[in-house]
Amino acid sequence: MLILLTLVSVLYYKKTTDIIHSKISDLAEKNISQTVGLFDLLLQGYDSITKSLNSNYEMLRLIHDRDTSKDEAVNIINERTITNIMGAAYYSRDDIVGIHIITNAGKNYNYERGFDSVINADYASTAWYHKLQDSSGEMVWLGLSKGSIINRFQQDSVFVFGRKLYDLTDHRLIGVLVIETNPQPILAALSNVRISPNSQVYIVDKEDHMIASTAGEKDSPPSFGGLPRPQNNEIVVDDRTEQLIVSAKAKMSDWTVFGLTPKGDINSEVVKTREYLYLVILAVVFLSLVLASIISQNISSPLKLLIREMKQVEMGNFKGSVTVKSFEEINSLVSSFNRMVNRMDELIDRITLATVSEKNAELQALQSQVNPHFLYNTLDMIYWMLDERENDRLGKVILALSHMFRYSSDWQEASKTTLRQELDQMRHYMTIIESRLEGRVSTVLDVAQECLDVVLPKMTLQPIIENAVKYGLEPLDRPGVLRVYTEISEHELRIVIEDNGVGIEESALQCMQEQLIKDASDIDGAMASLQSPQTTGASGQTRRGIGITNVHRRIVLMFGDIYGLRIHSKQGEGTTVIIAMPLPRKGE
Repeated sequence: MLILLTLVSVLYYKKTTDIIHSKISDLAEKNISQTVGLFDLLLQGYDSITKSLNSNYEMLRLIHDRDTSKDEAVNIINERTITNIMGAAYYSRDDIVGIHIITNAGKNYNYERGFDSVINADYASTAWYHKLQDSSGEMVWLGLSKGSIINRFQQDSVFVFGRKLYDLTDHRLIGVLVIETNPQPILAALSNVRISPNSQVYIVDKEDHMIASTAGEKDSPPSFGGLPRPQNNEIVVDDRTEQLIVSAKAKMSDWTVFGLTPKGDINSEVVKTREYLYLVILAVVFLSLVLASIISQNISSPLKLLIREMKQVEMGNFKGSVTVKSFEEINSLVSSFNRMVNRMDELIDRITLATVSEKNAELQALQSQVNPHFLYNTLDMIYWMLDERENDRLGKVILALSHMFRYSSDWQEASKTTLRQELDQMRHYMTIIESRLEGRVSTVLDVAQECLDVVLPKMTLQPIIENAVKYGLEPLDRPGVLRVYTEISEHELRIVIEDNGVGIEESALQCMQEQLIKDASDIDGAMASLQSPQTTGASGQTRRGIGITNVHRRIVLMFGDIYGLRIHSKQGEGTTVIIAMPLPRKGE
């Protein structure tokens, strides 16, 4: 066993080393390929921005008019229009820091964050301006700058590029366009090339000038002239030196991206693998000796079967059984174990059935507490509408009431429904309310489409909306608005019902919130309180809490005590009720 183990270990170590080196090389190649692709997409977007400005005939015409016109009022209007056109390009991307146009007549136009630019008066003698002037109209990538090359107040690092501006009708040179952007997208893309903490990534132009890097200010860059450069679209991977070097060229510019990773970082993975292999060998040798002594005993085999089945029982599997033929004592032990497992399985099934029955009974009891008392007001309203012979409005109200009766009386699906059906029920209810209040209440609905099929307890929205209308919006002396919308977090769906009504008194709000917390922590106590005398009290404030508490208890019963209702209110401003539910996982 030791000889075979040594041979297998040596072969495994050699194969693992080769695989690690190959995988790291492939990973570096894929990372740099993706990074170059990101650069090309980014630069294409920047190129499109400059082309859109250069092809804007209106802006070019206004620049020409302002350069030649002596009417100050017209010049001010033209300058404002030019700035607005630049602002449209500025807000087309969220990474643009500033857009600057410098004309041959010496005028400049700027649109940037803060609007506090102070133009460098010596821009004509700067290297970047000469580089733009020496170009023939193509995009000029000026690279990263520690501050704005134009605005002396802008000290943050920026990525700068620009091109000449031409009048497209007569190909006359108008000036230069310079755009400064946030360098974070470029630096973030560079980080993708790093495959170890000590990896360094550089962007270099064809004259070996460094455009950007992940190295710190104290780190000196290598000599880029001696590094292998790719031709066209190929990717170069060189591991012949003390560093793993990968390089690729961007299509949209003359940039070359270099990624340098020390071989020591790569070999550290191999060293860890070797150390882990030594530990495995020692563990296997020890286990082999132990197993050899155990196997020598006749009792080992049946005990293994018994232990294996015990582990299955630990994981919750009570369906298995052990069959062995061994000494009488072991046979008796196995038989007792089988009887014990079968008995436990039966008891678990009974407890499960009892729990489900109890839960259903609790849900049914909670559902029975929903009392849509607004229907009495609706019938009274229908009587007066008949008297006034408002047949169109009456038809809508009767139809909505018909749908509501049908929905509230259909309990074949027990306590479950979907958000889509609850919203339909809410619309019918608001049709009745809006007709009765004659335009004093309006509804705004903004629910995400992907949430419409979420399962929730039946009659969840109506009690909350009924309370919002009756106690929040009806007493108002101004038009009331009821908003229903959804919010989605990582694991939670929130249905928000918000009104601009009279709000809830602070003492009453605190009492309601304490009751919700109590119900979430003690469902048994909540079930008992359903039958307490206060649920039938005549006080408006007492009755107001019944529907809210009922909905909260049903959500806690269905989803757990971390979900339910959350109430926020301020007198004179309105009330917000949040229904928190678990967000179904994808595919559910």
